[in-house]
Amino acid sequence: MDETGLLKEAEILMADKDPAHDFSHVLRVLKIAKAIGIKEKADMSVLVPAAILHDAGRQGKATIDERKRSAGESAAMAKELLKKYGYPDALLNKILYAIDVHSFSKGAAPETLEAKILQDADRLDAIGAIGIARCFAVGGQLRRRLHHEEDPIAKNREPDDEKYSVDHFYRKLMLLKSGMHTAAARRLAERRHKFLETFLEQLQKDVNGE
Repeated sequence: MDETGLLKEAEILMADKDPAHDFSHVLRVLKIAKAIGIKEKADMSVLVPAAILHDAGRQGKATIDERKRSAGESAAMAKELLKKYGYPDALLNKILYAIDVHSFSKGAAPETLEAKILQDADRLDAIGAIGIARCFAVGGQLRRRLHHEEDPIAKNREPDDEKYSVDHFYRKLMLLKSGMHTAAARRLAERRHKFLETFLEQLQKDVNGE
């Protein structure tokens, strides 16, 4: 398993990606996946390359349909790289499966332990302090407004994350805690989810001028 070589490949591939899906995202997901993988006794020869290459084919997807295709395109890109580094078919298929089902937009339920851990790790990076930073980074790139002027935390309206970055909390971020597969991820998600709740409470106060 050539972790160093794959990391170099990923760094090149992610050089022009958006700030929420750049190489630093890969490194964070890899770190979380390793920590969970050790606790859950995962096959690291599958999990590590899957984490490194999970967004290899992502091209700054904007529409829902494009985001749904992103994981499959990443798996296709990963396949070529893994072959280049001599990964055997027995490992290759497991790695590609984990990459193919990791995406939130795709809505797939992973069946293998390694795929569950990768999905957990990727989603953990979408909540907590880093998740908030990523949310607003994407919102700025897509020229979304920060929040609805009169009802910033969507108490009395349907959230619209195509218009407002804060509304993405309700469309995705606040939903992630309940979908964690592993015990280790659930513990991490609990703390990060609470940070999201604290942020929204403070946001409402700030908008009210308190």
